[in-house]
Amino acid sequence: MEKIPSRNEVDDRYKWRLDLIFASNADFEEELKAVKAEAGVLSGYKDRLGEKEALLGYLKDYETYGRRLEKLYSYAHMKSDEDTTNGEQQVLLAKVSEYYSELMALTSWFVPEILALPDEKLNEYLTDPDLELYRFHIESIAKDKPHVLSKEREELLASLGDSLSAPEKIYNMFSNADLTFGNVTDSEGNEHQLTEEKYRNFIQSKDRVLRRNSFLELFTTYGKYKNTLAQTLTASMKVFNIDSKLRKYTSPVERALSPNNIPEAVFHNSIGTINEGLKELHRYVDIKKKLLGLDEIHMYDLYVPVIDIPEKKISFEEGVAMSLEGLKPLGEEYLSIFREGIVGGWIDIYENKGKRSGAYSSGCFDTLPYILLNYHDDLRDVSTLVHEMGHSIHSYYSRKTQPYIYAGYTIFVAEVASTTNEKLLIHHQIETETDEKRKLYLINQELEQIRTTVFRQLMFAEFEKITHESLIGGTPLTGDDLNRIWLDLNRRYFGEGIVLDKEIESEWSRIPHFYSDFYVYQYATGYAAASAFCDMILEGREGAVEKYLGFLKAGGSGYPVDVLASAGVDMTSKAPLEATVKRFAELLDMLEEVVS
Repeated sequence: MEKIPSRNEVDDRYKWRLDLIFASNADFEEELKAVKAEAGVLSGYKDRLGEKEALLGYLKDYETYGRRLEKLYSYAHMKSDEDTTNGEQQVLLAKVSEYYSELMALTSWFVPEILALPDEKLNEYLTDPDLELYRFHIESIAKDKPHVLSKEREELLASLGDSLSAPEKIYNMFSNADLTFGNVTDSEGNEHQLTEEKYRNFIQSKDRVLRRNSFLELFTTYGKYKNTLAQTLTASMKVFNIDSKLRKYTSPVERALSPNNIPEAVFHNSIGTINEGLKELHRYVDIKKKLLGLDEIHMYDLYVPVIDIPEKKISFEEGVAMSLEGLKPLGEEYLSIFREGIVGGWIDIYENKGKRSGAYSSGCFDTLPYILLNYHDDLRDVSTLVHEMGHSIHSYYSRKTQPYIYAGYTIFVAEVASTTNEKLLIHHQIETETDEKRKLYLINQELEQIRTTVFRQLMFAEFEKITHESLIGGTPLTGDDLNRIWLDLNRRYFGEGIVLDKEIESEWSRIPHFYSDFYVYQYATGYAAASAFCDMILEGREGAVEKYLGFLKAGGSGYPVDVLASAGVDMTSKAPLEATVKRFAELLDMLEEVVS
């Protein structure tokens, strides 16, 4: 069995350079102490924002201490993730996290005080040359003024916050701590313990008996609690709908999209467009049935790969070379930054004892755009590398180009750069692969990305739309009602070619995202935006790469839909999602060649 090395056994050239943030823990401690002693100055601006000089002073000081605190937090959380068993690093993380909360509380008065200013004063600030840098920042806060309640009502809602979030907390506690499943057997009669985590593996197993038994056990168990879970979910929806009504939004969709100024048309067009493309999803089900050699295809057959390929070892150096080849269409400037990240101390590459699992991109305005990996020499790890590098190069560009206040970007666009990288890589792999089996495997991988990230997430979004509208219209929803809505959606999305196992009707009850209202559609829109960028770049359209890099450099300097539109991707139109469905159809054509 392969031995996992301890942290000090890993060669330094495979580790990120956190010493570039702080040379030692002692330096970290000294800086944290200094920030704590100095940041109190921020409270001195309270009740003075009607004075331009006070507003300017606050914004500048907030940047100073915000940047210093972000460096502290970045260092502490990444050092902690290097080895989660290191008690010293856990203490440092706890210290900075605790102070981070203190500083947020210390500055929590700022937005309410801005919103309490008279309209005349806000308009004066928005046109003042001395405040030009902060114009968009102030505007993005001020636009919500019509939806802010009286001071007394806001305080009342804030005091009820813990109670109003109870449905989500109850659901999380039930699903993560209290809900258990029985054991399931495979085709050879072996028993396996079933958990949510293990289900994700079992449902992809080539052993159809194990897939079916896992599916039946999981959803039958959830189904037993349909009435309780219907109450927690509808209670959560009602809280959101009441909040939307109190704040004078025209709909809960507007309430969810308003903070980032996203037009409701983006949400509704997404659902409409994907419904127009459902025939392609039906075709996928039919082709998968043939490739798997099944007389009938069930819901529990959807996740199994259509083909197995021998695991091919790909060293990190080989993975980097593959990545650079796949990303060539982005141009030499982008590739040079990618190479800089590889040799410049951005990445913590290999697993070690105690290291946090998974992968992420991190860092802040004044650090490198760091990446945590756990590279294990397989094709998935190459995809993870380009994904996380997409995030980090997005951050690199935005931090280099934008001032601190606009260097961050919203969740609506956060996955676009990472997905663009992944799509360029897999497109290159499919186009250049000569082994038919491996090519088929890659085609199926991209099809599954689109099925799960676009079709599936927009089915979730349509479920939210139907259920919220029912509750607003005064129609209560029981567990049976939610089951019926979910079953009808699955029937429409997957078509007549699949055996619609009744147990799938309770799937809605295991989706935690439904407790974050109208959030999931962004997975699909992010993928669609990436598809649109890939099409423009691969087709060699004039200025496509420059526009894409312009999007990366824009950061949070504008509302996300406007930033994308400036780069040539109009998310208020159907075009980006239509491009995604078109790519799905092209991949299906390739699969059909194999079937025939």
